[in-house]
Amino acid sequence: MGPTASGKSDLALELAVRLGGEIVSCDSVQVYRGLDIGSGKPTAAERARVPHHLLDILDLSEEMNAALFAQRAAAAIADIGRRGRLPIVTGGTGLYLTALLKGLFEQGSADPSLRGRLEGLADRHGAPRLHRLLTFKDPDYAKRTQPTDRVRIVRALEVCFAMGRPFSRAQQDRRPAYSGEALIVGLHPSRDELRTRVAARVKGMLASGLIEEVQRALASLPERSPTPRPLGAIGYREVVARLASGAPEAGGDDELQRAIVTSTMQYAKRQMTYFRRQFDVEWFVESSAAGERVTGWARRQEMGKQE
Repeated sequence: MGPTASGKSDLALELAVRLGGEIVSCDSVQVYRGLDIGSGKPTAAERARVPHHLLDILDLSEEMNAALFAQRAAAAIADIGRRGRLPIVTGGTGLYLTALLKGLFEQGSADPSLRGRLEGLADRHGAPRLHRLLTFKDPDYAKRTQPTDRVRIVRALEVCFAMGRPFSRAQQDRRPAYSGEALIVGLHPSRDELRTRVAARVKGMLASGLIEEVQRALASLPERSPTPRPLGAIGYREVVARLASGAPEAGGDDELQRAIVTSTMQYAKRQMTYFRRQFDVEWFVESSAAGERVTGWARRQEMGKQE
């Protein structure tokens, strides 16, 4: 795992070739047909070198969610393992990884009115007041939550009221889709290095036809249909907005590039925060060091099977 443009896909491909592996994509956009450039989907040549799973499995009109991803990813991992290959999961969609490795929990039926009332209380009285309520409803989770963390407080209270039990207990009841042996490594280049990579990646995407890809996707939709969720992903949404206001040049202008780079860097920061909270990751600045760690681990696993 790692933020966007950290080099995850290249490392996964290298390791798959070296270790006899197959790649399971953990990307919420790469599952969609036709969204190749903006999602950074592996090329046809890369997919010919190494089998990839969970790419191009849905049309834009279809929905993917974390639970469905976890089921399909777990099935792919089991199939790869049965054939004596090494499953390598790579991607940056944090919630999908959580569903796979830690499991999701039942949150009760969605109740927009309940969420609205809680948000209204937070607006009027502030998050600390809701945190005091959370201390009464779920003291264990309240101890692990900052009084100013409005998003987590509202979410926890919503589950408490909807299910009639503490949010912390609902978390404990979840089950991972995959519970076998796993090593979690992450790539974390410096902020400056990541920005350089992101800028180069965005420039390359625009030069390769990102705008035209979005135009084709929009043209494939039924007339007057809403923009599908995948086109709200970073890179796609900026192009959709520009097309709506007046088509940019074929290669994209500087303003469009800057907008996508800025959004991507902001997302990368959120990714790192999520990964650090959710997973026990061995972080590496250099992909070569991460590759050595994975290689050593995989070979020890293989030796253990032979003993």
